[in-house]
Amino acid sequence: MMTVLPLVAAATTTSERVDERSRMVREQIERRGIDDPIVLSAMRSTPRHLFVPDHLQGNAYEDRPLPIGFGQTISQPYIVALMTQAIQAASGMRILEIGTGSGYQAAVLAETGAEVYSIEIVSALAARAEADLKKAGYGEVQVRAGDGYHGWPEAAPFDAIIVTAAAEAIPPPLLQQLKDGGRLIIPVGPPLGSQYLVLVEREDGRNRTERLLPVRFVPFTRGDGR
Repeated sequence: MMTVLPLVAAATTTSERVDERSRMVREQIERRGIDDPIVLSAMRSTPRHLFVPDHLQGNAYEDRPLPIGFGQTISQPYIVALMTQAIQAASGMRILEIGTGSGYQAAVLAETGAEVYSIEIVSALAARAEADLKKAGYGEVQVRAGDGYHGWPEAAPFDAIIVTAAAEAIPPPLLQQLKDGGRLIIPVGPPLGSQYLVLVEREDGRNRTERLLPVRFVPFTRGDGR
């Protein structure tokens, strides 16, 4: 039987721990070149401490990923900001996220004003993330438990797609669900080998790819994720 790590039950406002978030943005994100004002504002506003297990709340704004159970992690804040900037997230966009995890990346996307759809392979994580997104004030985010390889066809096409797990190749269904002019960002590489964050831009029906930087993500899983 799997154990779900408890998160803080009570909803809170973004006025809590403002100084920690401001310092996180200043020292971890802006200093590394993230300069999109929409992204910086979203990172300052999103309460990361609500998306980690309660015993790790004191570490929520540190410059590192944190475990959230089931062999999954909440990504380093800089990586969340980088991926959000790379897809040029903004109000009015329809964005698909593959790998809901804790729900933090989805919350950041929602803070930009985007319409967010998120898929999580581990059903217990999907349920917990959906509940905690609602408690934190992001109830408009749509969460589905399932295999993200196939995307969310009935909500497609998407202005942007974020994948938060490393695949050995970009899933073709995700490329098919990307709008012309859209952007997809995904870590690509084997679980124990070199992984790179790859940005795909679709222009006139063609996909242009660019490797951004080496990364280390949990593997993209299929099936029930257990």
